[in-house]
Amino acid sequence: MNRSERLQALECAAAERILILDGAMGTQIQNLDLDEADYRGDRFADWPHTLKGNNDLLSLTRPTDIKNIHRAYIEAGADLIESNSFNATAIAMADYGMESLAPEIAGASARIAREAADDAETALQRPIGVLGAIGPTNKTLSLSPDVNNPGFREVTFDMVRDAYYDQAKAMADHVDFFLIETIFDTLNAKAAIKALLDLRDELNCHIPIIISGTITDASGRTLSGQTAAAFYHSVHHANPWAIGLNCALGAEMMRPYIAELQRISTSKIIAYPNAGLPNEFGEYDESPEQTATALGEWAASSLVNIIGGCCGTTPAHIRAIAEAVHGAAPAKPPTPKPALHLSGLEPFCLGATP
Repeated sequence: MNRSERLQALECAAAERILILDGAMGTQIQNLDLDEADYRGDRFADWPHTLKGNNDLLSLTRPTDIKNIHRAYIEAGADLIESNSFNATAIAMADYGMESLAPEIAGASARIAREAADDAETALQRPIGVLGAIGPTNKTLSLSPDVNNPGFREVTFDMVRDAYYDQAKAMADHVDFFLIETIFDTLNAKAAIKALLDLRDELNCHIPIIISGTITDASGRTLSGQTAAAFYHSVHHANPWAIGLNCALGAEMMRPYIAELQRISTSKIIAYPNAGLPNEFGEYDESPEQTATALGEWAASSLVNIIGGCCGTTPAHIRAIAEAVHGAAPAKPPTPKPALHLSGLEPFCLGATP
């Protein structure tokens, strides 16, 4: 199945049912209990920086482990899987001295996901979409990291745009969608959107965009201060295939913000909350059944089109979610408001000849 055929099949499926997104990659990697040598592999045995924790690098040093994680989520019922490329930009990879390797890591991550999806499509006889995961980077364009110098920025818009462009270009041959996710700064997201639109023009290839923001706490705002509705209005010009929220919150706390997006969005709604909130050790205790119960209610209320899990979720969570939302109708976009007509002014306002 080629990308065009897969997109058409997924579009048809999304009209009839809620699509299932995968769960957390990082949680599954933590469960592998890898040490520094595992992250390094032979190729980076002498690398001058500590590499443990660079999960995206595992697409080069432990590709079989990454592919097995994708397979586990597909077997649990995922229709869509995310590439292991959340931090595969030159900006984020600077922490490990691997700026120049970012495109290679991004490309390998997308290729591994595509291979896992292709294998499953053949075996299961259903489309599996690959989302090229594009994280927020560890720098922000809207906020200064120096409280004594509010005008200071560590990066420029062009720097962030270029980093995203290189990441996306490396993934383009293997993905069905680009996913700009875990957005805490909408200006960073706009740099990613600019990169993707520029790449679209260069390649003359329309790869749909999915956008997912992050409401950081009970204030109902992103870290850069936007409400869910303001976030939507800031990015909907990109005409995303789907828009929604992920991370930071569990299902219970995220629900009102998803409901707000569903009320106003003309795009599909995507949501993948954490498995509750972390405990004092930074671990997630919410069981698959608890997560699935909450998200089953979202489905029954027709709030979402794509549902999955973020931090703390596992294949068991995704399997339980898939069972809980089975048979529920997907969200429908609001009916567009009729055009405003002012008697006697219509020709002028519409640019027509009086």
